[in-house]
This record gives sequence, C-alpha cells and structure tokens, in this order.
Amino acid sequence: MDQSSLAMAQEIDFSLLALFLRASLTVKLVMIILVVASFWSWAIIIRKFIAYRAARSEAEAFDRAFWSGEPLDELFDQIGPAPDGASQKIFAAGMLEWRRSHRQDGALITGAQARIERSMDVAIQKATENLNYGLNFLATVGSISPFVGLFGTVWGIKVAFEEIAISQNTSLAVVAPGISEALVATALGLLAAIPAVIFYNKLSSDADRIAGNYEAFADEFSTILSRQLDS
Repeated sequence: MDQSSLAMAQEIDFSLLALFLRASLTVKLVMIILVVASFWSWAIIIRKFIAYRAARSEAEAFDRAFWSGEPLDELFDQIGPAPDGASQKIFAAGMLEWRRSHRQDGALITGAQARIERSMDVAIQKATENLNYGLNFLATVGSISPFVGLFGTVWGIKVAFEEIAISQNTSLAVVAPGISEALVATALGLLAAIPAVIFYNKLSSDADRIAGNYEAFADEFSTILSRQLDS
C-alpha cells in the first residue's frame, strides 16, 4: 500500500455515527430496525422483571393471609370480588362461584366443585397470559435479528463492491468504509439477539414457576372447598 492510500485510510472516520451516516439507505433501515428492536426488548425485559417481582410479592402476602386461619368468607369480603393481584383474583373467582353455587335455602347446586375449579382455571389462564405477554417478541428478536443483520451486511458489501468497480480502485481507503458499515449491521443483529435469547429463557422459566404456584394454590383451595362440600 502506498503512503497516500494509507494516509487517506487514516483520515476516515470509523465512529458508529459516521458509519451509519455513510451507509446506504437499505443498511440504514436495517440498523434502525435492529436498534429499535433492541431497545424494545430491553423495555420488555425490565418491565417483566418488575412485574414478576410484584407478582411474587403479592402471592407471598396473600399466601400468608390465606393460611393465617382467618375465615375464607371474611378474607373474601376484605379483598372484594375484583381484586388487583393474580392470586387474589384466583381466590375471588373460586369464592364467587362457591357463593353462587348455594341456593337460598343454603343447599349446594349440583356440580359446584367442577364449576369452582373451572372458574379458578380461567383466572389462572388469564394470569398466565399476562405473565407471558411480550415474551414472544423476545423470542422473535432472538431468532431473526442475526439474519436481519446478515442481510444488512450482505447488502453493504454489495454496495462496497459496486463502489470499488465504479472507482476502479481497490485501495484501503475505498474498501474499508463500505466493509465496516456492512459489519456494523451484523454486530447490531447480534447485540439485539443475544440478550433477547438469554432473557427469554430466564423470563419464561420465571413465568412457568409463578404460574405453577398459582396452580398449586388453586389445587389446595379446591381441596379445602371439597372437604366442606363433603362434610
């Protein structure tokens, strides 16, 4: 490489902003999409960590109240038919159906146990859907971001070769900027995909554990009610 080409290469700005501004429109769009996907993924991750912590705290607080020995009717009257917490909603769904299953003379309507369990199952399903909401986006980002970044890289390299052909110059000053811009797209794809995959697995596992606790509580509550039905 001659000294003039080396001097030209050294004067090129390789900062991320400069690489973005020099990139073709297609590569710019790819970079913007990946950056937005990455920020959106982190927003979901942070929101889910906060939501899961709140869900665990609510479940622990309600579990203490449920097993405190306080009569279930009094506990239900305290939290009301439309509480905020997921555990409370499952309990309220069961208690509402329990009360509706009594006739005016105090006798139980046939099939009360099955209706109570279905009511709690519906509440659990809604709670589980809320826990998993947004995780599909993380899975999508984790699976397609590397390919989107690779597309940007391929397109950027194509444009770089076209510039080489037009200029009839293969010096570093001509080749390096285009290749660098193209590789940034791949880097952004990996930057978006890696955290999305890691936290998708983590959050999915946490959601399954929380949902499992809801189901365990519903089973215990159903067992308590079944004893009263049989007594």
